[in-house]
Amino acid sequence: MLTVITGGTRGIGAATALRLAGEGHDLVLAYARDDVAAAEVAGAVRFKGVRCLALRANVADEPDVERLFDAAEALGPVTGLVNNAGVSGRLGPLAEARTEDIRAVLDVNVLGTLLCCRRAARTLGPGGSIVNVSSAAATLGSPGDYVHYAASKAAVDALTVGLSKELGESGIRVNAVAPGLIDTEMHAAMGDPDRAARVGSQTPLGRAGTADEVAAAIAWLLSPEASYTTGAILRVAGGR
Repeated sequence: MLTVITGGTRGIGAATALRLAGEGHDLVLAYARDDVAAAEVAGAVRFKGVRCLALRANVADEPDVERLFDAAEALGPVTGLVNNAGVSGRLGPLAEARTEDIRAVLDVNVLGTLLCCRRAARTLGPGGSIVNVSSAAATLGSPGDYVHYAASKAAVDALTVGLSKELGESGIRVNAVAPGLIDTEMHAAMGDPDRAARVGSQTPLGRAGTADEVAAAIAWLLSPEASYTTGAILRVAGGR
């Protein structure tokens, strides 16, 4: 098994890389800028006895996406893709959002996911699997927080459903996970480092989730145990 993970060296992506490495996946990890984190995660993956290549790539840039998959195919047949790269921008009402932040969210979350899915559709063979990382925000709308981010993840849900129907005859499954409040560094990047604990306490389960819990769902969707699951959006959100 050879799986490409975008945003693969931090948060949910890093947890997914370690989980899949433990299940025998060779990995190609795409990351945006943090060379130190990439080296650490890649080293931890290799320590589990599998191959790992970490590459800088902007998923919203077509040449970068092509270069990423070309590098992966040089290692062997690609069997899976986890579209985890994503940005949220700063918290706040849409009326206060800057155009450049909205554009960045749409470029990475929508265009980037589309470009990676398109290349995967051309690359994967029967038995291949794509897992998109969406968000519970896609159905909650996230008023006052990041409506533009919620809209971008709703697009990911629509892509997941549509592409699953396109690729079903080819034996390629397409699913998504929709995390809720997950305790990662994303909240600090949004300007509210305590958000996961504060809002997570309001969920039916009374806590924020962990990156490992989302990684477990992604690993299941990629696995043969989910062989009859496609077009699904698996919510991992503590009941929220």
